Amino acid sequence: MTMDPFGPVTDWVFDLDNTLYPAQTNLFAQIDDRIVDYVIRLTGLSAEEARTIQKDYYQRYGTTLRGLMMEYDIEPDDFLEFVHDIDHGALKPDPRLGNAIRRLPGRKFIMTNGTRQHALAVSNKLGITDYFTDMFGIEDAELVPKPFAETYDIFLKRNTIDPTRAAMFEDLARNLKIPHDLGMQTVLVVPSGTREVFREAWELEGRNAPYVGFVTENLAGFLEGLLEKVA
Repeated sequence: MTMDPFGPVTDWVFDLDNTLYPAQTNLFAQIDDRIVDYVIRLTGLSAEEARTIQKDYYQRYGTTLRGLMMEYDIEPDDFLEFVHDIDHGALKPDPRLGNAIRRLPGRKFIMTNGTRQHALAVSNKLGITDYFTDMFGIEDAELVPKPFAETYDIFLKRNTIDPTRAAMFEDLARNLKIPHDLGMQTVLVVPSGTREVFREAWELEGRNAPYVGFVTENLAGFLEGLLEKVA
């Protein structure tokens, strides 16, 4: 038997934040707060006004950074360094997830709208770094975030990936549309406890979209289920 429809997959692409670790860990909430602090420092607005801008830019531009670059012409390196200066202590090793990723046939990648350094810090805490061929950060995408098509083009060309033989795992449905259109298998990783972690309404939309092939609340369990189908 094969992992049909994952049988042809030779390249496995994982988003980072709220995908490789549970959203209720609230690690990304630290980044979220740091972004608000940056906007306050930049604009002099109140915390409430700054958060409104942050959420608006995040939704409209893909990342708050891109919005601030477009609207305020900020220095991206300063922003990225500031917002990723967080405590990763909430993350613990996840040997179950690591074992499942290790056993997947082919190459594995992290593709994040965060920085490569942030991806490395997270994967080190989870104990899964050694299982990845490469980590693709926002700086590798010339600061253009998912879900823009050019970001996926850069990533696929950089790693010589045939999208019809690849799978994408994401916590935001909108980031799966381009991968689906390119022929990738798409998996939406949803938070298992929305009462424990606040998510914007639009972030939780799309699980029934035609470009979402599969939905799971448990990434390790989903991968183990695929591996059970291997002959």
